[in-house]
Amino acid sequence: MTKDAVFIYSDELLSYRFSKNHPFNQFRLTLTLDLLKEIGAISNDDIISPRIASDEELRLIHDPAYIEAVKKAGLGMLAEDIAENYGLGTEDTPIFTGMHEASALLVGGTLTAVDHVMTDKSKHAVHLGGGLHHGFRGKASGFCIYNDSSVAIKYLQEKYHARVLYIDTDAHHGDGVQWSFYDDESVCTYSIHETGRYLFPGTGNVNEWGNGKGYGFSFNIPLDAFTEDESWLECYKESVWEVANYFKPDIILTQNGADAHYYDPLTHLSATINIYKEIPKIAHELAHQYCDGKWIAVGGGGYDIWRVVPRAWSHIWLEMINFPSVSGELPPTWVNNWKSKAPIPIATTWEDPNDMYKPIPRKQEITEKNRKNLERVLHFIQQQKNTTKK
Repeated sequence: MTKDAVFIYSDELLSYRFSKNHPFNQFRLTLTLDLLKEIGAISNDDIISPRIASDEELRLIHDPAYIEAVKKAGLGMLAEDIAENYGLGTEDTPIFTGMHEASALLVGGTLTAVDHVMTDKSKHAVHLGGGLHHGFRGKASGFCIYNDSSVAIKYLQEKYHARVLYIDTDAHHGDGVQWSFYDDESVCTYSIHETGRYLFPGTGNVNEWGNGKGYGFSFNIPLDAFTEDESWLECYKESVWEVANYFKPDIILTQNGADAHYYDPLTHLSATINIYKEIPKIAHELAHQYCDGKWIAVGGGGYDIWRVVPRAWSHIWLEMINFPSVSGELPPTWVNNWKSKAPIPIATTWEDPNDMYKPIPRKQEITEKNRKNLERVLHFIQQQKNTTKK
């Protein structure tokens, strides 16, 4: 019998940890899973342990020399100058013991999700430990050592011959995945993110359409700093449906960074938890419209782990299993269990406070700038459709 969804998790995923003070903290997985358990939305039968990706699987995307460098770095055997050439030992991506094994487990978790969905064991699968979208073929970048989404997409192509639509709603541009498939017509990448004018990695311009055979299969919606819910959702809803209709995928892989939220310390957008209710709803509808329900969700960014990430990511699982709508107070047991351990006051309600931030004076200007980028994408899709008809 096919399950609605499986949840890929084990405590070993927490071993992907650069340092005590590094902003990338997989403890958010523990907080999210505990919240789901407290509301009775998940049981042990729903949880599947990730496997470790093999070197052969990692080589679907990553250079063998880079994989060997990561292994040596995790053993303390990589010279500093060589490490820097591979993006290792930097402020963003420090070296830690066992980094290859921890990183390969994150990739293997996404591959576990792929196999469950593609062999009809479940319609959907979520692996919140994944979503490391900045990793490149031969270089670590932006907290990402191996790029699990890129490996999973290549795996989907080679093992299952699938056309993949990759949807990235992280506040940072999904550069590593985009460049992995920039000249590939069987993969469509879509990223909605804060403009790179002020934010890492600085890419993701609206005119990055793809190259060669892949031209017309890369889409970006860069949003102005301080973008709020209404403009974010307008740009997302109007564009992602058009992209899916144009590409008609066999499976959808969504990257669900939760760092577009106003509280996130690393970005400059002003979204609330409301967008994180809508994002999985749309993915779910798209999957059933175009892919017989095949939908894999991975995590990504999200650096306010006490107030934002557990609530945002819970909505993905709740949508996958068609759980009744949640609102009001968070479970008191969850709040009481974690509030003494948090360095800041934690969230106590599913919704954000109405007065979370002061009104933004440039709201109309921001909305208009975002709409122009939206219109460029919609116009480009129509052009591509017209060209195909000829």
